[in-house]
Amino acid sequence: MTTQTDHAEIGMLVHRFFRALDDREFAAGWARGFLTDDARMETPLGVSRGADAVRATEEALGRYDRTQHIASGVVTEAVVTDAGPAAGRATASWNALMVHAHRAATLQERGGEGGREADPLFTVGGRFEADLRRTPGGWRFSRVAVRPVWTQGQPPPGVG
Repeated sequence: MTTQTDHAEIGMLVHRFFRALDDREFAAGWARGFLTDDARMETPLGVSRGADAVRATEEALGRYDRTQHIASGVVTEAVVTDAGPAAGRATASWNALMVHAHRAATLQERGGEGGREADPLFTVGGRFEADLRRTPGGWRFSRVAVRPVWTQGQPPPGVG
């Protein structure tokens, strides 16, 4: 079982990560505050690791004009190992609402299809699952998996 402090720190990591995605301030090294160097990202667009995971995240968000990621119900648990519970590893899961506002070019490309306006939003409801490691800088994600449950609207061109 994680301590209350661990739970609070992991919960803040989740919220800060979502805020960073939406703020899109991707200065060099931005992901070090959230991901281990070997982090694995699992999304509907594919699986990537390490620096490729960071680039894939930036690229995926770059397909949209704006995004808003909302997390709720963060549940954390320590991973029990030979070293005992809470030996620097944990799991977390949370519900997520992910709203993506399409770029003007996407809307223009889709406008007028069948005499109707293109939907400006692509919304996803789902769940995130993560593995975490405690590092000298605090908790970091070593694996993040996006598990969509439902979608509304169309994804951007080129995304199935």
